[in-house]
Amino acid sequence: MNKEIKTRVLIITYYWPPSGGAGVQRWLKFAKYLPEFGWQPVVYTPENPEAPTTDESLSKDIHPDVQVIKKSIWEPYAWYRRFTGKDKNQRINAGFLQEKKSNRFLENISVFIRGNLFIPDARKFWIKPSAKFLIKYLQKNHIDVVVSTGPPHSMHLIALEIKKRLDVKWMADFRDPWTNIDFYKDLKLTRRSDKKHQRLEQEVLRNADIVLSVGETMGEELERLGAKKIEVITNGFDANDITEIKQDLDVDFSIVHVGSINKDRNHEVFWQAIEELVAENEMLSQQLVLKFIGKLDHDVFEQVQRRKLTKNFKYIEYIAHDQIMRELMKARLLYLPINKSPNAKGIITGKLFEYFAAKRPVLVVGPKDSDVQKIIDLTKSGQVYDFEDRTGIKNYIRECFSKYIEGNDRELKTNVDEFSRKNLTGKLSTILEELSHE
Repeated sequence: MNKEIKTRVLIITYYWPPSGGAGVQRWLKFAKYLPEFGWQPVVYTPENPEAPTTDESLSKDIHPDVQVIKKSIWEPYAWYRRFTGKDKNQRINAGFLQEKKSNRFLENISVFIRGNLFIPDARKFWIKPSAKFLIKYLQKNHIDVVVSTGPPHSMHLIALEIKKRLDVKWMADFRDPWTNIDFYKDLKLTRRSDKKHQRLEQEVLRNADIVLSVGETMGEELERLGAKKIEVITNGFDANDITEIKQDLDVDFSIVHVGSINKDRNHEVFWQAIEELVAENEMLSQQLVLKFIGKLDHDVFEQVQRRKLTKNFKYIEYIAHDQIMRELMKARLLYLPINKSPNAKGIITGKLFEYFAAKRPVLVVGPKDSDVQKIIDLTKSGQVYDFEDRTGIKNYIRECFSKYIEGNDRELKTNVDEFSRKNLTGKLSTILEELSHE
């Protein structure tokens, strides 16, 4: 039985169904469960966003008590496609992921323009009209707390404008860092642009009543940058996504990765380990399937070809989210590469928690003593190996393959309940309640 809904939260988000991808999940799931804790979510989102994927299956998770307000947005991506010679219908990937080799000179110019003219991002043209619309909306409609979630960080600047005009309680949710994100160094920023990014970031952090982070390390970084109050709620998994899925493992020894891989996440050490294992073990060579689902940088395909792994490699560009969990639960081993970047210890990808829900062992390639390492150790869900630890990676894959051969790799016993979306929403509800009464 739901609590009687008395309190309302406005959620400003760029990503919302039918947009697909990782950026949608966090607040779609929060909004799904918030009514059970007495909150009515009001979602403000673009009518026509430049989303990397579309996933109609996610619409089933929109709670009937959620009010969705959509307004059109103009973004400069049509110009970008013409300038770089891309097809007019080609989707734009995040994080410098390049599926095909492109004209480096034109790409460098477009990156310079992106970093220096579109601050903080290409959605900057939505800030003023959205702030104007929402200020009028809030003057006529009661809202207890305003939430902005980024990236794109233009969403925070919309909320900042509202905060300056109205006496509202504001929570700024950072799913990823702003100036400390792994590709910030690649934006070709002038000194002036870099200072503007930093100034805007600090203005958001200092004016938000609460800054919400997905991990401890990022929370500490945001606090050092000026946030006055930090709360941490990780991403999670929705148990309802798997209730009707029968776990039927792949016949082959499948190593599965779901999600995009850009160049910083494509670790040569993994491919070296696989190449050597295939050469050393004929049985593994015959039964190994590397199943990669999602957009991949062209460097991934080059690694596969260079190491003669084409016969073992299965690529699926995209499947709907409700089918992703089936693939995860069928896997013999799940692969999770962490960006090799200065902020790597604080990166906690959202897919980690859906890996947990699948109850299959997880192989992480990333830094030791990281936030992910702590969560993996806590849940007993797998192993983490450093970016250079080829021997460790090989030994763990051998161990998993031996269990597969012996028929001893059934459901993994893990401790992941605290990361369920419903439990995490309960924690969020408590923070929102306290904020609304300050």
